[in-house]
Amino acid sequence: MRNKLTNELAVCGMNAVLAVCEHHPQSVNRLFLREDRLQSFTAICKQLAERKRPYKICEEEELERVCKSVHHQGVVAMIEEPVIEPLSLEDLDLWADKGRTGVLLHSVGNDHNLGAIARAAAFFDVSYIVLNERDTEARLTTSAYRIAEGGLEHLTVRRITSTSAFLKDASKRLITIGTDIRARMRISDLSSIAKNTQSKKGIVLVLGNEETGLPEEVKDQCSHMLRIPGTGNIDSLNVSQAAALFLHAIYEL
Repeated sequence: MRNKLTNELAVCGMNAVLAVCEHHPQSVNRLFLREDRLQSFTAICKQLAERKRPYKICEEEELERVCKSVHHQGVVAMIEEPVIEPLSLEDLDLWADKGRTGVLLHSVGNDHNLGAIARAAAFFDVSYIVLNERDTEARLTTSAYRIAEGGLEHLTVRRITSTSAFLKDASKRLITIGTDIRARMRISDLSSIAKNTQSKKGIVLVLGNEETGLPEEVKDQCSHMLRIPGTGNIDSLNVSQAAALFLHAIYEL
């Protein structure tokens, strides 16, 4: 839930709020919590008091009103509206030099999927997520933060205007792996790809829309297209499930 008057975003859920308070405490403007949660947030309450920012002990009903959700788990932080910076060539150079793993989302579902992918990304030591600003659904929302369970605090998030243009630049520096249920190569081929591309250490995993997949112009810009083999009983996995499997395979390289 966004508060447009104060340029704030509600973050709710124990793990999500704890992560924000630990990694970006200065972004917290206000805190609402049940009395039984107070002990877990003593440090941030002290910081808020020193900054002359309010925190309040609340009942369930008020917490629901603040975040517009019943899934608050007894705590809601109002943080400064997240600003996603545009991707720069310096970002790409850094990720390539450090051999970082990242995820590019193209027309990916909704903020729940973004949150689930962010959770898996943080678990498997991914450094960044790139969003296409022309996509209308997946955004940094209250739901995305809650589903991510604190994962977003461990990721750099950048935005681009063209997926194809990004991949054209990224493929010169990084291994770009697209996903397609009809691809000839399998996820198990990742190890041989990494060994045969020693000049490029970092990997970008490119994920598309669950129903339509990646468009041809995006596939053409990927270094390799891979699929997750299955029985065929179900057409495909949820995009966050597919992301977790790919990110685990990359982590194991």
